[in-house]
Amino acid sequence: MKYYIIAGEASGDLHGSNLMKALYKEDTDANIRFWGGDLMQEVGGTLVKHYKELAFMGFVEVLFHLKTILGNIKICKKDITDFQPDVIIFIDYPGFNLRIAKWAKENNFKTHYYISPQIWAWKESRISDIKCDVDKMYVILPFEKDFYETKHHFPVEFVGHPLIDAIHNQPAIDEKVFRTQNQLNEKPIIAILPGSRKQEITKMLSVMLSVVNYFPDYQFVIAGAPSQEFSFYENFITNENIKFVSNKTYDLLKIASAALVTSGTATLETALFKVPEIVCYKGSWVSYQIAKRIITLKYISLVNLIMDEEVVTELIQDDCTTKRIEEELKKILDSNYRATLLHKYDDLEEKLGGIGASEKTAKLIVGDLK
Repeated sequence: MKYYIIAGEASGDLHGSNLMKALYKEDTDANIRFWGGDLMQEVGGTLVKHYKELAFMGFVEVLFHLKTILGNIKICKKDITDFQPDVIIFIDYPGFNLRIAKWAKENNFKTHYYISPQIWAWKESRISDIKCDVDKMYVILPFEKDFYETKHHFPVEFVGHPLIDAIHNQPAIDEKVFRTQNQLNEKPIIAILPGSRKQEITKMLSVMLSVVNYFPDYQFVIAGAPSQEFSFYENFITNENIKFVSNKTYDLLKIASAALVTSGTATLETALFKVPEIVCYKGSWVSYQIAKRIITLKYISLVNLIMDEEVVTELIQDDCTTKRIEEELKKILDSNYRATLLHKYDDLEEKLGGIGASEKTAKLIVGDLK
């Protein structure tokens, strides 16, 4: 059968690659065309567009690149028409994917959505489009099933979180070799995950690293984003207890004693690696005031949202200070507190459905087509 997959970001590329592997197992004659990245390309199929050509974030940036975005939509529609897939599989990336889904439905293509847009956080009005234009929805967060089915009367399949697969499939590392290769000493590690965008990193690193001198027995290791050069981080490395590794976040989390993490998927990844963490977020005053009015969630970290309780401490805006980070970091480095937290992490992984999200989704897609 013929599958057309659209992933528009790095995370979509990761989860799309694992879904493709599972589709090839379920359907040995699978013919796949896709929008994605290097990981999906390594699996096979035909790459139409790389996500690096699609990643426009922010209102101004989107306006500036509107011609390119509209051109990509036109290319996508034509490519689907020429390919005539048995199903189109959308992976998150709602701004682009929901437009294509509307057109696809009007043109009698099957539309399956893997990894729901986070409409439970904002733009809940998109539910009307989803109900009209999406034939099957596969959700990865347990509360999303209740959100769609109970609140909006739209049936979905909860398949578990693909991050569990991605993390379980990680090869083991030799800690001694990793430390040597990255000029890390023998001190225990506090991982610093400040995000991936320059503005975000600049704001977060300053406050995260402000506690270094209070913990002389630890080394603070910045997890460099693949999208940023080392030269950008250099000015922040002002102390012998501040180290840096680039594009090796998972390997770093495997050996970290604790972590300071900016909100986002990284909060969930850190928990699944069983690393005690503090979630830190500080935006501009204007951005924070706008976000506070648009997003009406109890928590900002996925860990707490999934567990529906404050498992990990969230230090947001005015709470994100040197003093508060120092206090909370001392707490999560305490062995008794850590034991309780790690037990909660086990509950979290169980709640997320365990391993096999990609395989479950592939079986459901192929089963539906057959």
